[in-house]
Amino acid sequence: MNIVCVESLGIGRDRLESLKAHYAAMGHTFTYYLDRKEDEATLAERMREADIVAISNIRLTASVLEQCPNLKYLSVAFTGLDHIDLEYCNAHGIRVQNAAGYSTTAVSELAVGMMLDLLRNILTLSELTHRGGSRGTFLGRELRGKTVGIVGTGAIGIATTRLLLAFGAKVIAWSRTERTEVKALGVEYLPLEALLQQSDIVSLHVPLCDETRGLIGEKELAQMKPTALLVNTARGPVCDIAAVGRALVENRIAGAAFDVFEHEPPLPLDHLLLSTNRCLVTPHIAFATEESFAARADIVFSHVDEFLR
Repeated sequence: MNIVCVESLGIGRDRLESLKAHYAAMGHTFTYYLDRKEDEATLAERMREADIVAISNIRLTASVLEQCPNLKYLSVAFTGLDHIDLEYCNAHGIRVQNAAGYSTTAVSELAVGMMLDLLRNILTLSELTHRGGSRGTFLGRELRGKTVGIVGTGAIGIATTRLLLAFGAKVIAWSRTERTEVKALGVEYLPLEALLQQSDIVSLHVPLCDETRGLIGEKELAQMKPTALLVNTARGPVCDIAAVGRALVENRIAGAAFDVFEHEPPLPLDHLLLSTNRCLVTPHIAFATEESFAARADIVFSHVDEFLR
């Protein structure tokens, strides 16, 4: 079969050459590209003769997929699949498999890191110190003793919960599916409204689907404490981002941190979340660590091997 890795997946030429030799020994061809191209013309050109494609979070539309008549399998180096036209794949017998679990630690650590920064203003104070400033009368807040509402208790929500408990926070949760292992940690499941009302910090860990799109909007933000913080390392459209921006500008919540947005960064400079210094923003990096990318490649190509077998 013809296997195409349409981007480097962050693992480097040596690893990719090793994979090329691995598949050649099995009687297959393996083509890889070191650069990342997201335009449809380039994607179609790279994928046109492929039976199997490895790809991360580059959007794959029907207009690209229909130019790949041999395509049988997509090994996706990402947890979510909302960037792929799954309806087309299902209709044309293309199997799609994600790389679940590779970034669980990376995302949960960033979520907690964002909470710490919002509470202690680490980045802001670093910039102040670089400019020759001092603490003045600034006082931070501690994570210990805070009530953190975890919205979504899948693998990342659970990992974040464990970290928060180690910090001495109280964790409450809402999820579409309640898990016994979460309850065993002493975490209480509550209705979403009650969670929002009680939480000092709300951390989002749900996948994007019809049920979760716009889960946090004007109504939900109005239920949060004015001193509360909102952290989103899940998917941008889980929130009504315009509503969050207004809530920040109007001081209806104390702060927010977003790693995900309506679309991939760069963001327009007039984006609402950039209009206030009370929102910490990062360019979708929660999943991106050396360790997670190495684990991701292991998962992606073990899935390819399983498919070939």
